[in-house]
Formats: sequence, structure tokens, C-alpha cells
Amino acid sequence: MRLILASTSPARLALLRSAGIEPALVSPGVDEAAAVREAEAERGAPLAAAEMVQLLARAKAEAVLGARLDGRPLDGLVLGGDSAFELDGAIHGKPHLPAVARERWMRQRGRTGVLHSGHWLIRVRDGEVVGAAGRADAATVSFAEDLAEAEIEAYIATGEPLLVAGAFTIDSLGGPFISRIEGAPSTVVGLSLPLLRQLAGELGVAWPEFWSGR
Repeated sequence: MRLILASTSPARLALLRSAGIEPALVSPGVDEAAAVREAEAERGAPLAAAEMVQLLARAKAEAVLGARLDGRPLDGLVLGGDSAFELDGAIHGKPHLPAVARERWMRQRGRTGVLHSGHWLIRVRDGEVVGAAGRADAATVSFAEDLAEAEIEAYIATGEPLLVAGAFTIDSLGGPFISRIEGAPSTVVGLSLPLLRQLAGELGVAWPEFWSGR
């Protein structure tokens, strides 16, 4: 069974590969900020973090349905995902700028927040949608209390925290700055593998069918 990843995230790709899956990659090209603005305008109220990541996960998966791979319509399971970090009720995506990353780290060190990851899975046969399933998952993340400002500055200087939700990773340079995680660790990377397995099962696909070489 082919998994088609509607994402340009290196972390999600690496996570799936580490789980024995070699997905086909299709860039969704979704304007995330515009999609959130439109949804909030329609509702007349802000989206909760779980709602936002789920909205964007679905938008990404649906955005690639008309794509072709090797000249053929998509066939398999299309996966869209999105993540955001929540601290004190504020939702944080990618900081992009060093000053923003620094401000976030100064506020979150020694504290605990929630990383939300949205998932939307669509089963397609020869380009036709035959089913879909999706849910958000979350994991709490606690940061080291004794984290020095010099360590924060050095981490920001690597550039890694600028392009990830919440300005941190657990599977790379940011891992030593995290003291505790409650929930599926892969959720913090960008995809909950246990939830993804459940969603695939709901669409009639057993997880081992994804493993490369089968």
C-alpha cells in the first residue's frame, strides 16, 4: 500500500522512514494563514489549537488529490498533517525569526505546554476518493528548568528552532532541553504514529502493508 505524504516537512518524512515507510511526496501548496483566517471569519471566533491543526491537515491532504505520480492518478492513502504548540492558551507555529524564537524559549523554559498534531487520511483508488478519516492528537512537553540563556542562544543560532512548531524538536538538537513528554513521542515530531495506524485501520489498511519492500 502506497502512502502519499502531502507535506514538505523533513521531520515527518524522517519519522515515517524510521517507521519503515517510504512515502511518495507531493507538496500541497496550501496558504495556511489564509485558510485559518477564512475558517475563523466563517465561524466568527478563533479556532482552538486542535481545530486549527486538523483544519490544515485536511486542507493539505485534499489539496493534492488531483496530482499524478509517474503520470498516473493517485492510488493509496494520502496523508496531510499539521502541528502547533500551545502555551498559556496561545498557539505557536513556526517562529521563523530568531527574536521570536528567543522570546518563546525564555517564556517556556521550566514550563509545560501542549503540542497538537492534526491528521487527515484519504484513501484513493485510481484518483477517486473512497474514504477518509482524521483526528488530532496531543502530547504535553516539559522543558528543562536549568536551561541557561547561553544554551538558548546557541540553539537558536543553529537555525533549527526557526522552522518547527513551538521552536523546538525532540528528535534532534532540541532533545536535551526537554525533560518530560506525556503522550506519543512521535506526536511531538509531527505525526502520531499510533493514531496514524488506527486511522489506516479504519480505512481498511493494516499497518504492515506500508512497510517498504512488502
